[in-house]
Amino acid sequence: MGHADNPADPRGQSGSRGQSPALPARADLVILGAGIMGLWAAVKAERHGIETVLVDAGRPGQGASGGLLGALMPHMPDKWNDKKQFQFDALLSLEDEIAHIEAVTGIACGYRRSGRLIPLPKPHLRTIALRHSADAETRWRQGGRRFHWHVIDRPPDDGWPDASFAEAGLVHDTFAARVSPRSLVSVLAAFLRSAGHVRIVEGLEAERIDPARNRVVFRSGEGIAFGHAIVAAGHRSFPLLEAISPALPLPIGQPVKGQAALLRADVDPSLPVIFLNGLYVVAHEGGHVAVGSTSEDAFEDAFSTDSRLDDLIVRARALVPALGQAPVVERWAGLRPKAIDRDPMVGPHPDHPHVIALTGGFKVSFGLAHRLSDAALGAVKSGEIRLPASFTLQNHLSAASR
Repeated sequence: MGHADNPADPRGQSGSRGQSPALPARADLVILGAGIMGLWAAVKAERHGIETVLVDAGRPGQGASGGLLGALMPHMPDKWNDKKQFQFDALLSLEDEIAHIEAVTGIACGYRRSGRLIPLPKPHLRTIALRHSADAETRWRQGGRRFHWHVIDRPPDDGWPDASFAEAGLVHDTFAARVSPRSLVSVLAAFLRSAGHVRIVEGLEAERIDPARNRVVFRSGEGIAFGHAIVAAGHRSFPLLEAISPALPLPIGQPVKGQAALLRADVDPSLPVIFLNGLYVVAHEGGHVAVGSTSEDAFEDAFSTDSRLDDLIVRARALVPALGQAPVVERWAGLRPKAIDRDPMVGPHPDHPHVIALTGGFKVSFGLAHRLSDAALGAVKSGEIRLPASFTLQNHLSAASR
């Protein structure tokens, strides 16, 4: 079944063919894309006092950042490495970042460190989980703060989830959190609209970057010169970056379709996120529960929902009895950016250092975007970035050239 009422569907949002009065001739920093990555980058640019133009093909958060889930999940605490440490630090600092932006704007983002439950249907999974528990005691700590990966025998709240799915117990992770994606996007955009150094321009899609002239050309025919450009246009970033790179045998990334649903249910919004075999059930404020999501490399219509989402809803209703009769109030589909090496893609282009990537977050963008933006702004300010090597644009270009 197809549904055309997706608010994140950008079809029909073509840019103006005339000169936009909002687009200046030049900016010290141009950010392409006002999803979660571009918005955080603009917030950080405002803090640095950089004169910035943030340009989006539609409106802020209209693409994948306008989804429903908002689950903020840490990596498993075992086999610790620099990527897991980066994510841990980012998820921990996000709480303070959101508190600050809420205080400035007076608007709530729907953030809560609610934790996570992972049902363990088989005995061997409990054995593995117990090992992870010891790892978390060592790794999930900073200063006086400690988080846990407990293995428990039954759900702490009856029916969340149904005990039949947890024959060997459950993991109760106290570090995971959730946020309302649309609320956070709206709050960041509201902050920027009152900012002194950032201008938001909507309805202009970048056609190409001319690195020789430090200029972005839009499909409308307009252009803007830049001192630096951050490419944060989600999956549309990949062809823009490929076009200024040597010929590559493989694309540096691809769009992956995701589908999710929002149900109305009278549940406690503080309940932990449930995760089981790719299915997320996330309690939000206002009597809503988000369910998702699919990961589809091949698809015919990026913005319609179908039987794959129906299957997720059926699974969620079985997993959580309270959702059995809960009405579906929204079905959503969108395209998330997946880089060739799956990790985020951030940093200056090796041949054009004034062009900086900030994309490829796939399923982790909301938890990492504020810290990845710090790295992107580091490239703007000093040309240096502090990131795990696998996150860099250089790494992804190398992977695409193999």
